[in-house]
Amino acid sequence: MCVALPGKVIEVKGNTAVVDFSGNRVEARSGLVEIEPGDRVLVHAGLILQKVSQTEAEEMEMLFRELEDSVG
Repeated sequence: MCVALPGKVIEVKGNTAVVDFSGNRVEARSGLVEIEPGDRVLVHAGLILQKVSQTEAEEMEMLFRELEDSVG
């Protein structure tokens, strides 16, 4: 199973972007989607797959927290 995580674009540098995941910042390739700082995106394996709305991102983050709480 593959899981894409929601994050927030902090900075765009050419074909890469700095994406924040709850305080963890990573670089991700942005060649598939036009993005700008502040966009919410889904990232899998270091690649930004698509933009999502703020509401969608928050719902996904809530589901991941619930899953983490049920396992931990």
